[in-house]
Amino acid sequence: MPDDAKPDGVAPQAGKGIRTGRNLPAAIGVGAVLGGLALLTLLTVKATFLIYMGAALLVALHELDSALRTREIRIPVIPVALGGAAMVTAAYWAAGGAVAAAFALTMLAILAWRMFGGIEGYVKDVTAAVFALAYLALLGATVAAMLASHDGGRRVLTFIILAICSDIGGYFAGITLGRSGAHKLVPAISPKKTWEGLAGSALATIGAGVVLLPTLLHGYWWQGAVIGVAAVAAAVLGDLAASMIKRDLQIKDYGKLLPGHGGILDRIDSLLFCAPVVWLLLSAFLR
Repeated sequence: MPDDAKPDGVAPQAGKGIRTGRNLPAAIGVGAVLGGLALLTLLTVKATFLIYMGAALLVALHELDSALRTREIRIPVIPVALGGAAMVTAAYWAAGGAVAAAFALTMLAILAWRMFGGIEGYVKDVTAAVFALAYLALLGATVAAMLASHDGGRRVLTFIILAICSDIGGYFAGITLGRSGAHKLVPAISPKKTWEGLAGSALATIGAGVVLLPTLLHGYWWQGAVIGVAAVAAAVLGDLAASMIKRDLQIKDYGKLLPGHGGILDRIDSLLFCAPVVWLLLSAFLR
């Protein structure tokens, strides 16, 4: 999510009250719609969630491409989009080897496709395209792999709730504990991230894990705690990585599609980083 949409412990200026940095009613409304669609697909015909996720990744690819073009980097969008769809589909319907094969073949397609664009900028365009493929499709494929399990709908729902709890915990810690002064986490990367926000994210995510693992997936509470710790670490890393990318590209948000959130990619950055971590731990803990 965009830095200014996540206060994460920002201390308000004296005499000016608490500033959240976002249109809170709009953000809540958009979040409710997005969450409702995820819930509907996951708890009915779970394969339809792939369509929902694929649409989100496609929009995110468009946003990333538009952001890169501000720095004269032009990725071959068509092979990245088609190859990414193949990777996500393979992760759900086929074995893990099929994902690797789809990734490798898409990389070859990127190298060939970009040849028709001339020599200048070839390396940076191809490199950015492979990055986009890995950042969006490869990380997204771990969600599809999670979904493929017999209880995949509940696994993905658990993963989404954990990522959301990281955001919400950090947000509310920011507007409460931040009143008396916030301690910056990494001000050079994300000035509005604080240790108070991180603590709130950790408490909310670990608490959610402790509840969700026994309730939804018949696991143990301590497994939920471990997954909660890993999820919040991945979510924070995802936010910081997104902030680094946007600072390098000198943009504030990837888009304006979602009021109160920014673009789709601003919304799913922490989800993308959480996905492989939660998938791996759930695979290790559950059968």
